[in-house]
Amino acid sequence: MLLRLKPVQDIAAAFMLLTRVPVRWSAFSDAPPNLERSLWAYPFVGGVVSAVGAGVFWLGSGVLPPLLCALLALLATILMTGAFHEDGLADVADGFGGGFTKDRKLEIMRDSRVGTYGTVAVLFSLALRAAALAALPLALAVPGMIAAGTLSRLIIVLMLRFLPPARDDGMGTVAGRPHMLAVAIAIAIAVGGSFLLLPYQIVPLLVGAAFAGALVMSLVALRQIGGFTGDVLGAGQQLADTSVLLTLTAIVGAAA
Repeated sequence: MLLRLKPVQDIAAAFMLLTRVPVRWSAFSDAPPNLERSLWAYPFVGGVVSAVGAGVFWLGSGVLPPLLCALLALLATILMTGAFHEDGLADVADGFGGGFTKDRKLEIMRDSRVGTYGTVAVLFSLALRAAALAALPLALAVPGMIAAGTLSRLIIVLMLRFLPPARDDGMGTVAGRPHMLAVAIAIAIAVGGSFLLLPYQIVPLLVGAAFAGALVMSLVALRQIGGFTGDVLGAGQQLADTSVLLTLTAIVGAAA
């Protein structure tokens, strides 16, 4: 099947799903948004969200300690997304940690309440990313944060393409299975953007780190519930984002 992209509509639809940015859809189309077609734009949206956070980091760098800049940068991204991905990570941690059967795990993941496992998972995700950003020189922290944002949203697209759904409803299946052209465009945006932002020698390592995070999340999800849900996609994004920033920090530390 030929995929006919509508870039402006697709980007708007991706912003509607992944962020809290107000999008007046009627200004773009009279038809409902095509969430499946918009999947290629996820890395672009991730880059915009992370660029806002990176801008906050850059603005604060002249007057605040690096750790405070990093925390404020992450807060800016959370405000833009409504903690969309962090909520997925919390639900996955609670479900996988507290359930003993697939049905029970999925039931816990649907519960809006956050338990101990979820709280600890989100706190460590934020702490690790903030510490990694704070340890980086400004010239790498800003582009590194943007690259992590694009690569980690690419992971969502790849998981949607290659993992089976764990259930037949929920946000994880609303978007559908991305067309291979959408996957290719998403890869080009995320990987190509990373090459533009960062020294070319380190980009393959960062891409590998994002893929490794996705692979770990995918294998755990397959074992625990037999596939992905919307929460698993959010957890995969968080793990990939953290993996990229930690890897970038390790590279800088090794070169020092």
